[in-house]
Amino acid sequence: MIEFKNVRKVYEDGTEAIKGIDLKIPEGKLVALIGPSGCGKTTTMKMINKLIGLTSGTITINGRDISEEDEVELRRSIGYVIQRIGLLPHMTIEENISLTPRLKGWKKEKYESRVEELMNLVGLEPGIYRKKYPLELSGGQQQRVGVIRALAAEPPIILMDEPFSALDPISREQLQDELKHIQNSIHKTIVFVTHDIDEALKIADVIAVMRDGKIEQISTPRELISSPANEFVRSFIGEHRLNVSKKEFLVADIMDDASIFPEFEAAEYETIPHDATLSEAAGMFVSKQPDKLVVMKGGSQVGSVSRSDILKAVASESRREAQSQ
Repeated sequence: MIEFKNVRKVYEDGTEAIKGIDLKIPEGKLVALIGPSGCGKTTTMKMINKLIGLTSGTITINGRDISEEDEVELRRSIGYVIQRIGLLPHMTIEENISLTPRLKGWKKEKYESRVEELMNLVGLEPGIYRKKYPLELSGGQQQRVGVIRALAAEPPIILMDEPFSALDPISREQLQDELKHIQNSIHKTIVFVTHDIDEALKIADVIAVMRDGKIEQISTPRELISSPANEFVRSFIGEHRLNVSKKEFLVADIMDDASIFPEFEAAEYETIPHDATLSEAAGMFVSKQPDKLVVMKGGSQVGSVSRSDILKAVASESRREAQSQ
């Protein structure tokens, strides 16, 4: 877990960029930092790997104060993806991806195997692309390489600074989907900076909305749009998204996507589609009496929901409907 305790950042000209924030980033979750330009979201992220030093307060990673960590070793243990991609043009795709593992002293067989594994993960055929240079790839392909390069040395934490914002809408949506797919498989701790509320709502487990160096609200995407903390958050989300949120929750909105059964066979469990409603899920718990339902999408398991998950969600939805009347 990454934890900020009363963290402030004041620049030499007196500008207070971060104003005493407290923030917990859970292990294995994708947390989006979002807000208007100049709100402090990129500064907050860059303080995690000491690209920007804090003025006061503490940042800890799994209980260890980063101020006591060597910054080079810290950065080598944290993946980093930026908007401009940052691939080295004179290196092949294979050399770019394997850069950090080689710096960390991995043996050739190990890092070559890792490169092949990651390229296959994002649909880049190693036999075709590994010896190419960045400029021989499209923008979307280059950004895929940028993402898997951050994963190459198997870091527990990945920082992503508006990585898809320069791409065309189709490539952007494809990479958002791929990031969700990858995260469902590897469960890294990801801090994702974005100015796009739709992107945050789509990919994040938790969203922190920032304004003027402070955090206005931290919640799940569903909680954010169903219960905005104040008028700023409400206006930032937008009325049309708030209206959409009044529809009934779906199983996919509340499932535990970390709960994947190791040797899964659909026949052994009661399953439910990811786009089933809570009412449909509740009906299955009544009729079938399972402890859990396995959530399916496109023939693959994507998570699970328990009886208590459904009861809590149904109760929450009932309260929300009552308050809106």
